[in-house]
Amino acid sequence: MSTTYPMDELGQEFLTQILIQSEKLKDQADRAMAQLNNHNQYYWKLNKEDNSIAMLIHHLSGNMRSRWTDFLTTDGEKADRNRPSEFDPSFEPAEEELQKVWEDGWRILIDTIQLLTPADLMKIIYIRKEPHSVVNALLRQLTHYANHIGQITMLAKMQLGAEFSSLSIPRDAEIFDYRELKR
Repeated sequence: MSTTYPMDELGQEFLTQILIQSEKLKDQADRAMAQLNNHNQYYWKLNKEDNSIAMLIHHLSGNMRSRWTDFLTTDGEKADRNRPSEFDPSFEPAEEELQKVWEDGWRILIDTIQLLTPADLMKIIYIRKEPHSVVNALLRQLTHYANHIGQITMLAKMQLGAEFSSLSIPRDAEIFDYRELKR
């Protein structure tokens, strides 16, 4: 049997799920990075053209600050953002500063999503002067962040090899039918 929901209820559920999925992405990256053995692993790159975990942190934080500050009222590409600098290989802050950059970006994102209401979802905002509905902007950013969180996870896994602990169900885990739990 299908259930219908009033639009406000559906909009609130959408915002709740965007927030939950954003927090899950952050948690995945946090758990991957927690497995690193030393601070230097944040700067490891597969080759000179690739991004390190530190670069991805810098980029994600810059993107989050730009996109989510004054989200409903100013263009998501802020004039003071210097995107190319986010990929500067000389960005090698101390561990505390790297953690602060990471947490600051996520705090801006989470705080902004928590302030949105269902009435905001069809509003038009701008990113690089291109119009987007709030729904589209939220989905655009979530997919962007998921891509980079996957990169962070893979970079940690490549460095740790067999020492890396799975962040989901390990390949060799015995799978059972979860529906059995409901009976």
